[in-house]
Amino acid sequence: MRYLLDTHTLLWFLQDASELPSSVAARIETVAAENHVSIASIWEIAIKLSLGKLRVPYSLDEDLPRLLEQNAFRVLPLRYEHLQLLSELPFYHRDPFDRTLVAQAQVEGLLLLSRDEAFDAYGVQRAWA
Repeated sequence: MRYLLDTHTLLWFLQDASELPSSVAARIETVAAENHVSIASIWEIAIKLSLGKLRVPYSLDEDLPRLLEQNAFRVLPLRYEHLQLLSELPFYHRDPFDRTLVAQAQVEGLLLLSRDEAFDAYGVQRAWA
Protein backbone atom coordinates (compact mmCIF):
# COMPACT_ATOMS: atom_id res chain seq x y z
CA MET A 1 0.00 0.00 0.00
CA ARG A 2 1.13 3.55 -0.74
CA TYR A 3 0.65 6.13 2.01
CA LEU A 4 1.05 9.87 2.52
CA LEU A 5 1.56 10.72 6.18
CA ASP A 6 -0.12 13.85 7.50
CA THR A 7 2.21 16.08 9.50
CA HIS A 8 0.80 15.01 12.87
CA THR A 9 1.05 11.36 11.81
CA LEU A 10 4.74 11.79 10.99
CA LEU A 11 5.47 13.64 14.24
CA TRP A 12 3.65 11.08 16.38
CA PHE A 13 5.27 8.14 14.57
CA LEU A 14 8.78 9.54 15.03
CA GLN A 15 8.14 10.21 18.72
CA ASP A 16 6.28 6.91 19.35
CA ALA A 17 3.44 9.03 20.73
CA SER A 18 0.37 7.46 22.32
CA GLU A 19 -1.87 9.63 20.11
CA LEU A 20 -0.96 7.47 17.10
CA PRO A 21 -3.24 4.42 17.00
CA SER A 22 -1.30 1.16 16.94
CA SER A 23 -3.22 0.15 13.80
CA VAL A 24 -1.88 3.22 11.96
CA ALA A 25 1.66 2.57 13.19
CA ALA A 26 1.30 -1.02 11.97
CA ARG A 27 0.28 0.21 8.49
CA ILE A 28 3.38 2.42 8.36
CA GLU A 29 5.67 -0.35 9.61
CA THR A 30 4.40 -3.01 7.22
CA VAL A 31 7.24 -4.20 5.01
CA ALA A 32 5.15 -3.74 1.86
CA ALA A 33 4.21 -0.15 2.74
CA GLU A 34 5.50 2.68 0.59
CA ASN A 35 5.45 5.70 2.89
CA HIS A 36 5.64 9.27 1.62
CA VAL A 37 6.18 12.48 3.56
CA SER A 38 5.35 15.72 1.79
CA ILE A 39 7.97 18.45 1.64
CA ALA A 40 5.00 20.63 2.68
CA SER A 41 4.91 18.77 6.02
CA ILE A 42 8.60 19.42 6.57
CA TRP A 43 7.99 23.08 5.68
CA GLU A 44 5.10 23.19 8.18
CA ILE A 45 7.30 21.68 10.90
CA ALA A 46 10.03 24.24 10.19
CA ILE A 47 7.57 27.12 10.45
CA LYS A 48 6.05 25.84 13.70
CA LEU A 49 9.51 25.31 15.18
CA SER A 50 10.54 28.86 14.29
CA LEU A 51 7.37 30.27 15.86
CA GLY A 52 7.87 28.24 19.03
CA LYS A 53 4.60 26.34 18.46
CA LEU A 54 6.35 22.99 18.22
CA ARG A 55 9.25 21.24 19.90
CA VAL A 56 10.84 18.04 18.63
CA PRO A 57 13.73 16.00 20.03
CA TYR A 58 15.69 16.13 16.77
CA SER A 59 17.19 18.71 14.43
CA LEU A 60 15.69 19.46 11.04
CA ASP A 61 19.00 19.72 9.23
CA GLU A 62 20.68 16.45 10.28
CA ASP A 63 18.43 14.28 12.41
CA LEU A 64 15.17 14.50 10.48
CA PRO A 65 16.69 13.43 7.13
CA ARG A 66 18.38 10.51 8.92
CA LEU A 67 15.11 9.50 10.63
CA LEU A 68 13.24 9.65 7.33
CA GLU A 69 15.89 7.49 5.68
CA GLN A 70 15.98 4.99 8.58
CA ASN A 71 12.22 4.53 8.25
CA ALA A 72 12.38 4.35 4.43
CA PHE A 73 10.12 7.40 4.14
CA ARG A 74 10.19 9.03 0.73
CA VAL A 75 10.08 12.81 0.62
CA LEU A 76 7.43 13.87 -1.88
CA PRO A 77 8.38 17.13 -3.60
CA LEU A 78 5.86 19.66 -4.84
CA ARG A 79 5.23 19.29 -8.55
CA TYR A 80 3.31 21.47 -10.99
CA GLU A 81 0.52 18.87 -11.13
CA HIS A 82 0.05 19.17 -7.38
CA LEU A 83 -0.07 22.95 -7.54
CA GLN A 84 -2.52 22.92 -10.46
CA LEU A 85 -4.97 20.74 -8.55
CA LEU A 86 -4.36 22.78 -5.38
CA SER A 87 -5.40 25.92 -7.27
CA GLU A 88 -8.71 24.27 -8.19
CA LEU A 89 -9.66 22.80 -4.81
CA PRO A 90 -12.66 24.28 -3.00
CA PHE A 91 -11.96 25.78 0.41
CA TYR A 92 -13.46 23.03 2.58
CA HIS A 93 -10.20 23.20 4.50
CA ARG A 94 -8.48 26.55 5.07
CA ASP A 95 -5.04 25.24 6.07
CA PRO A 96 -2.71 25.61 3.05
CA PHE A 97 -0.49 22.71 4.15
CA ASP A 98 -3.45 20.35 4.48
CA ARG A 99 -4.84 21.45 1.13
CA THR A 100 -1.42 20.69 -0.38
CA LEU A 101 -1.56 17.19 1.10
CA VAL A 102 -4.99 16.66 -0.45
CA ALA A 103 -3.68 17.64 -3.87
CA GLN A 104 -0.61 15.46 -3.55
CA ALA A 105 -2.59 12.44 -2.33
CA GLN A 106 -5.04 12.77 -5.21
CA VAL A 107 -2.46 13.29 -7.94
CA GLU A 108 -0.18 10.51 -6.67
CA GLY A 109 -2.96 8.07 -5.76
CA LEU A 110 -1.85 7.85 -2.12
CA LEU A 111 -3.89 6.89 0.91
CA LEU A 112 -3.65 9.76 3.40
CA LEU A 113 -2.95 8.66 6.96
CA SER A 114 -4.61 11.38 9.03
CA ARG A 115 -7.07 11.81 11.88
CA ASP A 116 -8.40 15.00 10.23
CA GLU A 117 -11.93 14.25 9.02
CA ALA A 118 -12.04 17.58 7.14
CA PHE A 119 -10.11 15.82 4.35
CA ASP A 120 -13.16 13.65 3.65
CA ALA A 121 -14.99 16.59 2.02
CA TYR A 122 -12.46 16.35 -0.82
CA GLY A 123 -13.11 12.67 -1.47
CA VAL A 124 -9.47 11.89 -0.77
CA GLN A 125 -8.74 8.37 0.44
CA ARG A 126 -8.02 8.68 4.16
CA ALA A 127 -7.50 6.19 6.96
CA TRP A 128 -7.04 6.48 10.70
CA ALA A 129 -7.36 2.87 11.80
